[in-house]
Order: sequence, then structure tokens, then C-alpha cells
Amino acid sequence: MDTFVLFTLLAIAVHVLRRREQAQRIAMLGAYLGKFQIEKLMQEVLSGYQRALGEAEEQRQAQVWRHLETAEQTLTEQFNRFVLEFAKLPEPQTRLSRLPVALPFVSQYFPASTLDLRKLLSLHAHGIGQAAQNSQAQPAKSKAFTLSAELMLMQHSCHWFCRSRTVASARLLAGHQTAYAQVLNAVAPSTRKAYLQLTGN
Repeated sequence: MDTFVLFTLLAIAVHVLRRREQAQRIAMLGAYLGKFQIEKLMQEVLSGYQRALGEAEEQRQAQVWRHLETAEQTLTEQFNRFVLEFAKLPEPQTRLSRLPVALPFVSQYFPASTLDLRKLLSLHAHGIGQAAQNSQAQPAKSKAFTLSAELMLMQHSCHWFCRSRTVASARLLAGHQTAYAQVLNAVAPSTRKAYLQLTGN
């Protein structure tokens, strides 16, 4: 068989298998997220931050910050519940590849090259919770900056699990006009340290 034809058939097979595996991951993660309103609350919080920052009057800005505290708390509670539910899945189903691109069967046959999404989500839950509680007593703007980064990094991990790290970074840039490295630098130092240790970056 001609080498080019063989290579083309192999590439098609890899593409089909990769798409099938990604569809399964998206469906599984979506089934768990569908029980909650995490995405809606995240959008409410992030857009609320933009609205607060756009207010010219400090009094009005302070009112928006206070109003957002309820959404922040609800988001934190729902995300914690989601993480607890997702943690019930067996480890083989929650592996994500450390490779920059998605290849089929990597998590199944090369587990050493993967990490556990359950642990990553637990890390994000802690970071989001700490930022929402504002345990460091940061000013409202600084708190919003940190919590926004924590939420974006969590979203990046979900996209990484469903697609690949490269696609997740591209979606982060397209959706929030923020690069992966910028988000990582903006999260709390404790989150960044634990994240880098877990992902091996």
C-alpha cells in the first residue's frame, strides 16, 4: 500500500477515535455539571465584576460588590457539591492527558502520562472558596481579580479534560481575552503552587 494512503487512513482513524473519546468526556462532564447552575453563576459573577468596575461612583460600585457576594457564595457552594459528586467516579474515567494535543487511548494505555481531574477540581474548589471568602481581606477589586482568575483556571481544566490543553488555552484566550500564563499568574499563590505540582508544568 502506498505510504501516503496508509498515512492518510491512519490519520483518519486517529481523528475518528479522538472525536469519539472527546464526545464521551464532554457528555460525562456535562451530565454532572447539568445538575447545577455553575456556568450561569460564573457568568453572572464575571459580568458583575465588569459592571462594578465600570461604575464611576464609589457608593454605587460598593453596592454592586455587596450584591455579588450572594452569587459568589452560591457559586462556591454549587461548585463544591459538583466536585463531591464528580469524585465518586472511578479514577480511570477521570484521567486527562498531560500531552499538549489529544490522542486516543492515552489515558487508558499510558496512565503515567495523565493526571486525575478529580484532584484538579478539588484544588480549584479550594482556590475558589478561599477567594470568595476573601480570607486575605483584599480590597474588592483585588478580590474580584483573584476570583476571576480562579474561575478561569477551573474552566481551563474542564476544557482540557474534554479536548486538550492546547484547545483549552485557545478557548481561554478567545473567551476571556486572557492567556493561560496570565491566568496562572493571577490566581492565589497557594493555588498556583499546588496546580503546578499536580500538573507537572
